[in-house]
Amino acid sequence: MLYIVLFFLMFSLLLYVLLGGADFGAGIVELFSSRENRKITRDTIYRVMGPVWEANHIWLIILLVILWVGFPGYFNVMMIYLHIPLVLVLLGITIRGVAFVFRHYDAVLDSSQIWYNRLFRIGSIITPVFLGMSFASLISGKIIITNDYTNYGFYDLFMEPWLHLFGLLIGLFYAALCAFLASNYLIAETEGDARKLYRKKSAMYTVVLVILGFILLVYGYFAGFKFIEDFIHNPVSLISVGISGLLLIPLWRNIKRGNRIWSRYLAGLQVVLVMFAAIMAHFPYIIITAEEELSLLENLAPEATIDNLAIMLLIGGFVILPGLFHLMKSFNMIKILDKSKPKEM
Repeated sequence: MLYIVLFFLMFSLLLYVLLGGADFGAGIVELFSSRENRKITRDTIYRVMGPVWEANHIWLIILLVILWVGFPGYFNVMMIYLHIPLVLVLLGITIRGVAFVFRHYDAVLDSSQIWYNRLFRIGSIITPVFLGMSFASLISGKIIITNDYTNYGFYDLFMEPWLHLFGLLIGLFYAALCAFLASNYLIAETEGDARKLYRKKSAMYTVVLVILGFILLVYGYFAGFKFIEDFIHNPVSLISVGISGLLLIPLWRNIKRGNRIWSRYLAGLQVVLVMFAAIMAHFPYIIITAEEELSLLENLAPEATIDNLAIMLLIGGFVILPGLFHLMKSFNMIKILDKSKPKEM
């Protein structure tokens, strides 16, 4: 039963990165576009994201519930020592969601639209950045777990674990990953000049992603972060990253040929490989504190709780997944076959 729970935990994380990440990335693409191209991106976002944007956060909720119920030790550490970046994540999600609704459905078009647009773009970039910084704090080895708060200051316990250059680099890397996903997904949703625009955006964010990834590994290694050292010496992680890099070749060939389906799948597969490499680099010791490494498989909930959680997740999966698939298929978010004829661009 534990493996069922672990499967749904990783599955929820994966879907949130792929779907929620693409939503954040669309806002980032809009943010770093010219005034003319912002309108193109905004119109595309309305058409593509409008019907399903709320559904993507279900995976974050499921992820947190699984941690809360099945892995209370991990959940406790995250909620106590990462409460500041996680609150900023929730603030970014809220700002972005409110701005999206009002700029899309507001009956009166006035100067307030300017603020809705700004808040949407700001929320779209700060959310993945702080999500990345939250993850960085778990693996940085700077979390100090203690019950004696007299020997440590507020900054030592609740700021230093995530407020550092390594955390910022991971936050920017995840933001670039979201923009890479979004630009590749949007290629399949557009035609003509708009599609050429997203091809350029995809190339730009691919370069940014590679550069940030290289800087992150070099800095993390020479700064002595154990996670990066283990990542570099882990053959599974290196092979996964290598395959992800090699997939850039067929990805760009399919984009050039106009094969929308395979370009979308290849972009998603690259992200899956990067995530797999990061998780396998130190699994199950995802949290690295200043004193020790905490295993995800220790301090579990009682066996009866794990069993009931697994049963509920299986039932929920059979209920939710078909409905979500139908929703996304109905609004053309999921494409199995591309009926349009590929063409050179």
